[in-house]
Amino acid sequence: MSIFNSMQINASGLTLERFKLDTISTNIANVNTTRTEDGEGPYLKQQVEFEENLKRVTSGFTDETSTKSAGVRITGVDVNEDNIRLVYEPSHPDADEEGYVAYPNVDMANEMIDMMTAIRTYDANVTAINTSKDMLKRAMEIGRQ
Repeated sequence: MSIFNSMQINASGLTLERFKLDTISTNIANVNTTRTEDGEGPYLKQQVEFEENLKRVTSGFTDETSTKSAGVRITGVDVNEDNIRLVYEPSHPDADEEGYVAYPNVDMANEMIDMMTAIRTYDANVTAINTSKDMLKRAMEIGRQ
């Protein structure tokens, strides 16, 4: 196990949380978008999908192969098509024949909660990286004595 593994794991967490924040900000920016660029209905909420990043490691001493965690990795962005809001606005340019306008399925309260969670997780990863750096620095100082 490398002494830098913890930093690599936390760095993958930072990347994930940054991508989540970008996705959340896109959702918030499009909360009232009733027509996308391709003209196919309202904006659809996006959610980041991720999983643990596992790597196979072979021991140099025993030649045994094992699976170790290497943090997380983004597997994609899921587009949620559920809960489109229909609002009766017959004068709206995007209204259907019955006068209903389809609005995005973005809930501002949920987006704000997701944003706060992502920020807190990002902060926790930064703290863990700084702690790892401090431990490595102290280990190097011990080695000099």
